[in-house]
Amino acid sequence: MIHLDLGNISSGPKEYYDVIIVGAGPAGLTAAIYAGRAGLSAVVLEKALEGGAVTQTHIVENWPGFIKIEGGELGEKFAAHAKAFGAEIVTAQVVKISYDNEHKYVELDNSKKIKGKVIIFATGAVPRKLGVPGEEKFRGRGVTYCAACDGYLFSGKDVVVVGGGDSACDEAHFLAKMVNSITMVQNLPYLTAAKVLQDRLMQNKNVKVILNSLVKEIRGTNKVEEVVIVNNETKEEKVIKAEGVFIYVGLKPNSDLIKDIVQTDDYGYIITDENMETNIPGIYAVGDVRKKNLRQIVTAAADGAIAVEHAAKKYF
Repeated sequence: MIHLDLGNISSGPKEYYDVIIVGAGPAGLTAAIYAGRAGLSAVVLEKALEGGAVTQTHIVENWPGFIKIEGGELGEKFAAHAKAFGAEIVTAQVVKISYDNEHKYVELDNSKKIKGKVIIFATGAVPRKLGVPGEEKFRGRGVTYCAACDGYLFSGKDVVVVGGGDSACDEAHFLAKMVNSITMVQNLPYLTAAKVLQDRLMQNKNVKVILNSLVKEIRGTNKVEEVVIVNNETKEEKVIKAEGVFIYVGLKPNSDLIKDIVQTDDYGYIITDENMETNIPGIYAVGDVRKKNLRQIVTAAADGAIAVEHAAKKYF
């Protein structure tokens, strides 16, 4: 029987680990779990929250074994599981990655350098911006990228949700319970979310969907007051009165730190083989930062497991 020590909390990183994991989302934490199971020492370096972006999701409904679970709770469970198998989770900002024939090196913002045999890059992705006038000006004053984080601020108000994929529909459904009305703006002639998410969203009587249109400008004085949209075909402009704008138009991979070292595609996603290894031996990429067809919690976790399983056999 394996006895797990749930109190394993790092007091700070050591100078050497078998596996250095950058990012504490589902991919990185699963990699840490599998490293512990393989008898490898592992450190997880995370500049923000243990659990990653999943902690900002209100409800998760597609993690096997849980019909519904809060994103924050699931993130906590991932972190606790990794610690139980011996991983150290350290709050730190990575500023440089380098390597030689024998080792990989990670430099932190306090100038401390950590050496390891293998690096697993699990930094995820961040929401893409619209790049329209008013978006930056009103960020935090009506413009947001997280309904679970900021939805309560818009109780009883009129809001716009930009996008038509899974995240947009799921978060709009969450918002529908608290806001007065939602106008959903999608640039395509159809929504791209899974049918079950579309059907559930449209059961909310306070949701209206405008297709084939783009946001042109977000306007206001001290906070968001209205959103200007334009129809792709007719070029007709329309002004929507709203106090909040929730933006879900895709992701940008957090690969800047390593994009000059490993191969990436035109969008910045890291290219790996089926074992999650990059073109540099001993450097792996897992989760949303990797070029892949499906970005879900379950596929991120699978990536982390595959990377460590391969690394354990090849390098140790």
